[in-house]
Amino acid sequence: QVQLVESGGGLVQAGDSLRLSCVSSGRACVMGWFRRAPGKEREFVARISDIGQATFYAAFAKGRFTISKDNAKTSVFLQMNSLNSEDTAVYYCAAAGWCGAIRHSDFTSWGQGTQVTVSS
Repeated sequence: QVQLVESGGGLVQAGDSLRLSCVSSGRACVMGWFRRAPGKEREFVARISDIGQATFYAAFAKGRFTISKDNAKTSVFLQMNSLNSEDTAVYYCAAAGWCGAIRHSDFTSWGQGTQVTVSS
């Protein structure tokens, strides 16, 4: 397992952008972002592989969000554009040693979360 620390959340207006960052204490085969909106279950947002930096997005994130990693591959970012009120949630960074990880249960390391609030 690795230690993960997120940052970059905040209060923005609808249509604005935010960039979330997650610093990891080590490398993992897959790193991803999940979110939990008030009263809802935690849901998958995006993931990126250490090998080839292949990415995969939830349907709601395609075209608006971009996940990326730094060259050292120990930090992952989530660029979020065209935010709307439905994006309001706590966003969590996660890491997995299994290269096929995509479900919440596949990830073994979690950050503490960063709050994103979008006002309409």
